[in-house]
Amino acid sequence: MRVTDFRVHSIAMADPPLRSSYGLHQPYALRNVIELQGQDGITGIAETYGGEEPANALDALRERLIGADPWRLMGNLLSMVEGGASGMERSQTHHVPGENPLDADARTYSAIETACLDLIGKSLEVPICDLIGGRVREAVSFSAYPFYKHAGGGGEADDLRPDEYGEALSPEQLVGQVRQMFDQYGFHDVKFKGGVLDPEIEIETIKQLRREFGPEVPLRIDPNCAWSVDTSVKVGIALADELSNGGYLEDPTAGLDGMAEVRKRLLAEGVDVPLASNVSVTSFGDLPEAVRLDAVQIVLCDHHYWGGMRQVQRLAKTCQTFGLGLSMHSNSHLGISLLAMAQVAASTPHLTYACDTHYPWQTEQDEIVAGGCVSIQAGQVTIPAGGGLGVELDYDQLARGKELYDKIPYRKRDDEAEMQKYVDPNWKRALPRW
Repeated sequence: MRVTDFRVHSIAMADPPLRSSYGLHQPYALRNVIELQGQDGITGIAETYGGEEPANALDALRERLIGADPWRLMGNLLSMVEGGASGMERSQTHHVPGENPLDADARTYSAIETACLDLIGKSLEVPICDLIGGRVREAVSFSAYPFYKHAGGGGEADDLRPDEYGEALSPEQLVGQVRQMFDQYGFHDVKFKGGVLDPEIEIETIKQLRREFGPEVPLRIDPNCAWSVDTSVKVGIALADELSNGGYLEDPTAGLDGMAEVRKRLLAEGVDVPLASNVSVTSFGDLPEAVRLDAVQIVLCDHHYWGGMRQVQRLAKTCQTFGLGLSMHSNSHLGISLLAMAQVAASTPHLTYACDTHYPWQTEQDEIVAGGCVSIQAGQVTIPAGGGLGVELDYDQLARGKELYDKIPYRKRDDEAEMQKYVDPNWKRALPRW
């Protein structure tokens, strides 16, 4: 089998005005979709971060891809992951996901690996989860992922989208948003994006979620490093009960040293709420110090920037060895990424926490997989029966996404600029803010 063609498609999709410590989501999220076509006419696909720089990095590999054997290609390019800043050196920065220059090679490699595995899996009629080691579960659990948000459903001008969830800038509105997600998708877990309002309001939000859904529903909060060590400890003590039973406190403060201090002080208060991270731990090079300091008890992986699906499996075994839990991070994405996440999670025994997903925030109007949106039922994505990822591209929808990308001015994610444009012209991201 040889690769006969390689295509990169830059697309856009509407994104609601969601808030985080990074700022405000722009009206559109950007994605790049790639195709690796084999000589038998079968095509492998992948979805990754959007915009010009990721697209250019992918296109720069064209000469190494055309004519290559996809079985060997993943090994031939592995140096993009195994060495340098994106491999064993620390890659910690506080950029928004997809904008960290130190994991750029790993992000590029991951997209190629996913497309290779999809191509091989489709050729063999074997799902990726079985191809890379065998499934340990038939369906993968995902969490509801509520955000504080402004009114609006995303898009702009003549492409404004319906506001399915409405404004959510109070605890009561946020609880209503989660109830709507539970009713529609059957979720059993909640991962709440904080770091937006005063910590006392966010504490009250979690407490109202507990009152609404009961102690059997795990609650997690992620303020994306918006809090000082003192504030993180205060929140951890205030939410000791609410974040127990499968919950966690994710990236409350910046840096491994800060996380370690929060952990130490919480334990001294008798609070054993685990700390999770997808900011302080973003590469294998971060793990020794994280373990030594007891700074992180749960790592949130992401095949998009950890260097692919097989790197996630390696990470899972490493976490298991050192007694760390494993969950999965999410960014704004479409169905190809959702299924890639599900395929690797289905073949990773140690990934036992429900995964994050932004998928309910996207609309079928932008979905590019044939057949429309991937189904989430009872809070789970079931592994498709087909080979590879289990889906094909809808080329009409892909063309629509490309046309939209060409029309809009956005070429990279910039949550700070969006805050300044629509909320506060003087707003700057500050770590810590509280």
